[in-house]
Amino acid sequence: MRIINVSEVTKAIKQLFINANYILPEDVLLKLKEFKEKEQNQTAKNILSILEENAEAARIDDVPICQDTGMAVVFAEIGQDVYFEGGLFTDAVNEGVRHAYKEGALRKSVVGDPISRINTGDNTPAVIYTELVKGDKIKLTALPKGFGSENMSRQMMFTPSATEKDIINFVTETVILAGGNPCPPIVIGIGLGGTFDYSCVLAKKALSRKIGIGNGIHTDLAERILEEVNKTGVGVQGLGGSTTALGVNIESYPTHIASLPVAVNISCHVTRHSSIII
Repeated sequence: MRIINVSEVTKAIKQLFINANYILPEDVLLKLKEFKEKEQNQTAKNILSILEENAEAARIDDVPICQDTGMAVVFAEIGQDVYFEGGLFTDAVNEGVRHAYKEGALRKSVVGDPISRINTGDNTPAVIYTELVKGDKIKLTALPKGFGSENMSRQMMFTPSATEKDIINFVTETVILAGGNPCPPIVIGIGLGGTFDYSCVLAKKALSRKIGIGNGIHTDLAERILEEVNKTGVGVQGLGGSTTALGVNIESYPTHIASLPVAVNISCHVTRHSSIII
């Protein structure tokens, strides 16, 4: 057994959310450059250049890449041989978020109740997903999720007779309906299988990976979806061109014989993710 004081979790979470909000992941930057080179629409090309400049300025000046610094989402893989001391794991995560959003000058966007809508003042509580794994380490992944794109997400409970073409059409329709609202170019996380609720968790988890890495047996499907989405003409910031999406990530899980759940979680080009192993 390995003993970890929860203060280490708080410290790690704080730094993860500051880093994620200040520094655009390298995989996203590389995709911006790649698609800028291929883009034929001059307006779209110019905006992609501006997005690159914005990311560079944020990194150099230690300021947020985007004014929407997101709701804090945390994926935690916890080794079953780990014992936490000094308090509750959940409290430690929220304390880290609290410090990050205050000390990092990040916008606090969380309201305590969806109806009364009074701001909590420190961007807590976080949305935390935990998974027990082998070993005596913990892996923490921070996703500050902006809601201009989150609001454009959808879920569909398909019947088992649905084809890959039906899935592609659903994702493409979702992107067209979203238009310029999610600030494209977007990254698309897709969850296949599980239950109604778990398909959405899978779609969110897909956004925590590097773009296009880890799609496994669904690599071809992801590529076909990306191709169709970029044919829609929505384009950069909804102003046209061939760069509507930078990539598609898919997570899948076994499901019931009577259904085929599909969730689409949209992220803007500021697809922030940062991880650490303790």
